[in-house]
Amino acid sequence: FMSVAEQMGSVLENTAASVNIKERLDFSCAVFDPNGALVANAPHMPVHLGSMGESIKTVIRERAATMRPGDAYILNAPYNGGTHLPDVTIIKPVFAAAESGRTKSTESKPMESESTAAKLLFYVAARGHHADIGGTTPGSAPADSTTIDQEGVLIDNFQLVKDGVFREREILELLTHGDWPARNPQMNIADFKAQLAACEKGATELINMARHYGTETVHAYMQHVQDNAELSVQRLLKTLPSGQFTYAMDDGCQIAVAIKVDNENQRAVVDFTGSSGQHPGNFNAPTAVVRAAVLYVFRCLVADNIPLNDGCLKPLDIIIPPDTMINPKPPAAVIAGNVETSQYLVDALFGALKTVAAAQGTMNNFIWGNAEYQYYETICGGCGASKDSPGADAVHSHMTNSRLTDAEVLEWRFPVILESFAIRRGSGGAGRHSGGDGVIRKMRFLQDGITANIIAGHRKIPPYGLHGGKPGALGENYVEHKDDRVTKLKGVDQIELTAGDTFVIVTPGGGGYGKPEDKN
Repeated sequence: FMSVAEQMGSVLENTAASVNIKERLDFSCAVFDPNGALVANAPHMPVHLGSMGESIKTVIRERAATMRPGDAYILNAPYNGGTHLPDVTIIKPVFAAAESGRTKSTESKPMESESTAAKLLFYVAARGHHADIGGTTPGSAPADSTTIDQEGVLIDNFQLVKDGVFREREILELLTHGDWPARNPQMNIADFKAQLAACEKGATELINMARHYGTETVHAYMQHVQDNAELSVQRLLKTLPSGQFTYAMDDGCQIAVAIKVDNENQRAVVDFTGSSGQHPGNFNAPTAVVRAAVLYVFRCLVADNIPLNDGCLKPLDIIIPPDTMINPKPPAAVIAGNVETSQYLVDALFGALKTVAAAQGTMNNFIWGNAEYQYYETICGGCGASKDSPGADAVHSHMTNSRLTDAEVLEWRFPVILESFAIRRGSGGAGRHSGGDGVIRKMRFLQDGITANIIAGHRKIPPYGLHGGKPGALGENYVEHKDDRVTKLKGVDQIELTAGDTFVIVTPGGGGYGKPEDKN
């Protein structure tokens, strides 16, 4: 099953058009059972993988009666299975009957469909972060958004492929209408086709698997891997202690969690009561993101070599209070919830369990562009240390797992020069095991009229250390102008750039573990 997801990812990487998906690998592919439960995935983006099941279940709930072989669906609606608008998911149901052919464009004559009696066997899905999906600023991540419509075009369970026909005119119309339409819809469509190609690959491999082993056997193993994951978490819960933690954010909000473990019955309650109310800005996280964070943390704590899947959550009861920043009401803005609040959730959970010090705790989202160019990247930093090892330097951690675009590709595709990119030595927190170091990244712009947004955390409150370990260093952002002025920026900020300006991002270090004087 993991191999199927990995092959899907290879197809998506090789056929995508955008830098964000092709070079940064900001995408995820996964296989789901007929009920929409996650079975297995490739090692892509944890925040995607733990939340994609909600998208599948939306499609099942709203489309089950009308699904046919040759159909596929697309959505990014955060309040209906999505996370934030740039993350667009394409979902393909896989039927037992052989489908009558490959997807065709809307200019082609529709293919004859198989009977609606064809048995649905699986679902496959591919989620990709699109560098622009509309909104008030290029890159679809405005630092100052307060409602979701400011963040881009909403796609709410739209039928992208019908009877094998790719509905290009219809999706183009959706992307280009509204107050703030997509700035490069042809790029979106090219990547949609790449995501669909990945789903076609997954469907083909699953059908081949069913033909080789038999459908009953494949379904039995789909259940087995989830049951095995459930048992693995239950074994963990026999010895895991209860705990609680409250993690303050730079703007005064907080994530609170209490984990109450019933060792005897091998169950746990993960209660987020006490977390801040709905955020006035864009740090709200849909519940699918919370679920993804919990799934990720408990999978990390399991020593067994199991695929991340829905079975990990079966022994857990998750309480997410309504009207909070982790269970908001529409039309609350959510762009930072998926990328920033998710990181706070993970570190709060690890803090409650006292297993690993805080990582840099932010994705350092850097988004910039104009009508012609749009670019998005997340920037690495320090990992937290644990009782067994120091934190890694200069890596993506926890809910993100993307690459940074190679400098040559970045400078070839966009009007920028990457002046420097270096490890920030000494920024990890001291301890018996030190936290990992962050980085310093400097990018010089070659054109006027570029709007840049930074959405980042731990610019005021540092990543925590554990058991006497020291916190990691704070991050910072500033612009060095061509006239030698320097503009200091907040953690969440926006600025207009001109040719010759250099945007500097200094990322946090990870927290240390244990007292520094105990270091060998």
